[in-house]
Amino acid sequence: MAARQRRQVNEVIPTAREALSHLWRLAGLPAEALSFAHLPGTDPVYPSSFRVATAAQTTIAAAALAACELGHLRGTPRQSVTVDATHAAAECLAWFSIDGRVPELWDKFSGLYRTRDGWVRVHANFAHHREGALRLLGLDPATADRPAAEAAMLGWDAVAFETAAAEAGLVATALRSFAAWDATGQGRAIAAQPLFTLTRIGDAPPRRLADLHEHDRPLAGVRVLDLTRILAGPVGGRALAAYGADVMLVNAPHLPNIEAIADTSRGKRSALVDLRTDAGRATLDMLLETAHVFVQGYRPGGLASLGFGPEALARRRPGIVAVSLSAYGTQGPWRDRRGFDSLVQTATGFNAAEAEAAGVPAKPRALPMQILDEATGYLIAFGAAAALHRQQREGGSWHVEVSLAQTGHWLRQLGRVPGGLSVTPPDLEPFCETSPSAWGALRAPRHAAQLGRTPAAWSRPSERPGDSPARW
Repeated sequence: MAARQRRQVNEVIPTAREALSHLWRLAGLPAEALSFAHLPGTDPVYPSSFRVATAAQTTIAAAALAACELGHLRGTPRQSVTVDATHAAAECLAWFSIDGRVPELWDKFSGLYRTRDGWVRVHANFAHHREGALRLLGLDPATADRPAAEAAMLGWDAVAFETAAAEAGLVATALRSFAAWDATGQGRAIAAQPLFTLTRIGDAPPRRLADLHEHDRPLAGVRVLDLTRILAGPVGGRALAAYGADVMLVNAPHLPNIEAIADTSRGKRSALVDLRTDAGRATLDMLLETAHVFVQGYRPGGLASLGFGPEALARRRPGIVAVSLSAYGTQGPWRDRRGFDSLVQTATGFNAAEAEAAGVPAKPRALPMQILDEATGYLIAFGAAAALHRQQREGGSWHVEVSLAQTGHWLRQLGRVPGGLSVTPPDLEPFCETSPSAWGALRAPRHAAQLGRTPAAWSRPSERPGDSPARW
């Protein structure tokens, strides 16, 4: 059984309130809870012709309100949830500093490159992706520089490089307009899917969560296994931790991370488990025995091949809520492709559309934040809380599926902002707080959802991978 609603790409969702109501109906949550949500402020906040602040505001509000509704189901009164559009957009900038240093998160080889017939965006933040892209260009990764890569790219057509990169397991996308994306098989597949799906995948009795005291945070006692990396998935886990969940980030010891892990790990335990080994799989099985939510963001089929796909989880832990994150959704010719926010923006038309809105169509322009990652992260938290609510009422094991491309499709439905590119960005400092972390003093925006009775907060400092043992 799946909760599904569709909107046509040209059907605009007119207000933040309507956008939140759309998410709420899609999840099948009680309509009377919506009156407790307050959404002050509006776009534009940061320079964009898209309603990025509304996307931030409504997904954060949905996540917080769903967590509070689960708290209400566990015996506490409903409480107000207020999310200011400016604060929400500021949080989604993903800005942070460590001991006063703002990390450089982009590799010098990442970014847009001209091709014979257009543009390609390459993601090179991980060494194996960078080296693979340079070899595909015919360059030696040990000696190549950015000018050499730019010169080599001029010998390619954009879609040809995109295709060759995908076949090699690399991450690069050709620049497209919205019309060009909509005409692709993947564009049509995304348009035919809902923003997210919430599907019952197995039978199980309701696994009753403990009653809460009035001042307990709404997700207190909920255990979450967070097997995600980079941004969207970790943002979702961080939100669940802010509402009181016990979140364990599970990293693989052989895989690299980016410095943003210092920010996205606030409130979480952080353990290392090697699923390539029998011992590692046994450890994850042990953690799963008392977990309520399992979030994964590895390449499609990656964890399933190790025995931890959604259906296998439901057999091992009846009543589990499994959340799966992908770049391009579960249908269509790109369903198995890897991807990151910047690449999805480029492939699906946003960079071209922003350039046209700025009056410089020959100069592709990114959105002012990685809003596909950020909004999808809050949809992960929203979907997890909504599925837990369904599990408490109806029983069953549940599967929530989200993707960056589907979030992008929804962002288009929110409509455009005339003159939005001319706005002056607000001062970020009033929204920031300083907290301890394993890396040093972490300064970053505090959470934008203001709960009326049980403030959102991170009770654990940000940890390095492996700082916590792999046990609850």
